[in-house]
Amino acid sequence: MFPGSLGQSLAGRALRSGLWSLETVDIRDFARDKHRSVDDTPSGGGAGMVMRPDVVDAALASVEDRSGPVLYLSPRGRLLDQDFVHGLAGEPGVTLLCGRYEGVDQRVLEARNVVEVSVGDYVLSGGEPAALVLMDAVVRLLPGVMGNDDSGREESFEQGLLEYPLYTRPSDWQGREVPEVLTSGHHDNIRLWRLAQAEEITKARRPDLWARYLKRRNEVPGKGRADEE
Repeated sequence: MFPGSLGQSLAGRALRSGLWSLETVDIRDFARDKHRSVDDTPSGGGAGMVMRPDVVDAALASVEDRSGPVLYLSPRGRLLDQDFVHGLAGEPGVTLLCGRYEGVDQRVLEARNVVEVSVGDYVLSGGEPAALVLMDAVVRLLPGVMGNDDSGREESFEQGLLEYPLYTRPSDWQGREVPEVLTSGHHDNIRLWRLAQAEEITKARRPDLWARYLKRRNEVPGKGRADEE
């Protein structure tokens, strides 16, 4: 499953050039029986299986000399957002634990001080797709990966807002024209238009982000809307 899509495009090029690295560890290699079992029935009954603490602990012990936090991809974890991604991009490394079945025994999570992280309010078959999402979000912030730093600064969530609408040539497509302000060459007007669009989209689609943005704007003098209401 790894590097998957991260072996392609900019992330793949950066991986091959050594701007970031990836080591995969097969948890089954630390199983203690001939069947390479990593799970058992849940204590107290119930459906599914639970990953054993002794097996998971042995796998984590094999990489405990690596720097950075240990994260467990879990739908009950703290939500992955851009602020958290920036924090991870500043770490020397990170260890990602990908669960399967019903999940991982709580005791090993507590013993290893594992931080649970969720990529969204839904359930996946395992932690691997979530790990790829997290890795993609972090890798693209590493120096030299994207090439153009301005691209990252203007994307959704970087300023606490969703991204403004994007346009390119042709200027007239099926009777739909690129907004005139974008072809005016007046950079201040373009900046203000983009800010206003981003604010309106965020306000309409993500009230939670909008409330957070307003709070930040009020805390920082001179920051904020293109046009005050």
